[in-house]
Amino acid sequence: MHDEGIQAAVATIGNDVYKTELVARTHNITADEPLDVGGNDLGPRPGDFIRMGLASCTAITLRMYANRKNWDVQQIRVTVSNGPFAGKTSYKTEVEITGTLDDEQRNRLLQIARLCPVHKALTNPIEIDTMLSVVSS
Repeated sequence: MHDEGIQAAVATIGNDVYKTELVARTHNITADEPLDVGGNDLGPRPGDFIRMGLASCTAITLRMYANRKNWDVQQIRVTVSNGPFAGKTSYKTEVEITGTLDDEQRNRLLQIARLCPVHKALTNPIEIDTMLSVVSS
């Protein structure tokens, strides 16, 4: 994974209730809210993208490492859940690997899982600089 330079994602919302079009590089996806909060459930809700980002980054990082080591790993399944606990946001990552690994390999993969770029970003201090501009219609 290469995280060099500035990367951007763009979200555009019009008058459709909560339906938001997202663009990252050459990929388009829709975000929305579920029906029970007034959306149309046309795509993942914003918090889903954080969970999906952490899950996919963990899986990809583990796959890269296992491939490099030529370890017997057929499938990696990563489940990320979260909720507000004790006044803070907490994420739980569960990794299930199909293959044949010894204790040393399992311990190493657990260490590697914590080294994916998204895990690092979420566990380090995050600074968000938000700016606003108004365009006359």
